[in-house]
Amino acid sequence: MGLISDGRMLRFVLPALAAALVASLPQPSFAEEANVSQASSQGGGGIAARIRHEISGNADKDLRAFYAARADAPLWLDEFHRPSAAATLLWLRIRTSDRDGLDPARFHLDSLSNLLDRARQGDADDAAKADIALSAAFVAYAQAMIAAPHAQVIYENAALSPSVPRPYMLLEAATKAPSLEGYIDRFGWMDPLYAPLRKALDDPQYSATQKQIITANLSRVRAIPEIREGKHILVDAASARLWMYEGDKVVDSMKVVVGSPELGTTPLMAGWIRWAIENPYWEVPDDITRNEIAPKVLAQGVRYLRNEHYEVLSDWTDDSPVLDPTSVDWKAVRAGTLKVHVRQLPGGDNFMGKVKFEFPNGKGIYLHDTPAKQLMDKDARQLSHGCIRMENAPAMHQWLMGEPIPTDITKPEDKVPLPVPVPIYVTYLTASPDGTGIAFHDDPYGLDKDIRLATAD
Repeated sequence: MGLISDGRMLRFVLPALAAALVASLPQPSFAEEANVSQASSQGGGGIAARIRHEISGNADKDLRAFYAARADAPLWLDEFHRPSAAATLLWLRIRTSDRDGLDPARFHLDSLSNLLDRARQGDADDAAKADIALSAAFVAYAQAMIAAPHAQVIYENAALSPSVPRPYMLLEAATKAPSLEGYIDRFGWMDPLYAPLRKALDDPQYSATQKQIITANLSRVRAIPEIREGKHILVDAASARLWMYEGDKVVDSMKVVVGSPELGTTPLMAGWIRWAIENPYWEVPDDITRNEIAPKVLAQGVRYLRNEHYEVLSDWTDDSPVLDPTSVDWKAVRAGTLKVHVRQLPGGDNFMGKVKFEFPNGKGIYLHDTPAKQLMDKDARQLSHGCIRMENAPAMHQWLMGEPIPTDITKPEDKVPLPVPVPIYVTYLTASPDGTGIAFHDDPYGLDKDIRLATAD
């Protein structure tokens, strides 16, 4: 998944420092390449056959099935049977894996370097061993990165969290990429936001403070799994924006209003959107009833409830009776010694608008329409009690449900299941790709406060 600005996808590749490093490493000379090419025409097929034979005899059980499925053809060698640019780039990535929250020492780089050096001399046995070692190193690195520490996220269930693929799956995905070098360059096993942020850590234009903020955001991105197929939604609470994805492609984006630091922040979380609630009630949370509704009733009388189309129920059970609001001790409600269930009737200026989309979670967070469209004109849209108000609920309904919001609904709270549940990820990005580099955003929830204080420059 990649962010976009002004309704466009933020997909880009920063200046490829790693590629420059690859180019600076010793490569076969033109004469060497010509000799190898000539050798290929005079029996190079024998070298290729010996490499396949050595791979067949030396690949361990974790790699055996992968290589057997490709007739033991090497993955990391070029047409000259030498380690390719993708191999060198992988080595560079692993060498700097501290940026991924990992210890490079765990990958035995010295041993891998020796194998690469020997393989560059053109021996079939060394080339085969290097290819196997590179595949093993890639698997170890990708698995470790996916499993690396990341920001705390509330996951509805484990299926929404990053899961470590088996070696075969990782290698098979790499072979399906248009370019293996490009796949390594963009960290194809991670969310697409990851690569540009990670590369920025090598860019001298960013200060020490900025790089620490980028590192913090890498931790947040690592909490989002790579998603290759199907629909999903990404919400960024820092920029108060939402993106709709199909596979790894953004198909639409909109502004949102998210939780405020004073009223209740929107947490980092992930869930499955399972239902559209059309013509919804606004079920007023208890704390809002106590702190906002009750004081207004005490100040204006029960006409406030009538004017705003509220009704009062005895509790939150499905068969709770509707109460006469004049019979309620609103001072006790304000004091918190009495609880009642207040809800706003559908239609008109209902706080939920025409539809809400629920994904079960213990925080009571959901997506919903809003009649207060003027809030979308604000730059800072951290204004809600935690739920996510959408700029364009009709577009979301069309995308999720495959049809417009019905206009003839008379039934309140019509609960309609989605054709297929859709994952939603709520994150918090104070640094994100912006098309030319990394854009740094305000930190409304103060999650980067310690970094900014400790490394001010």
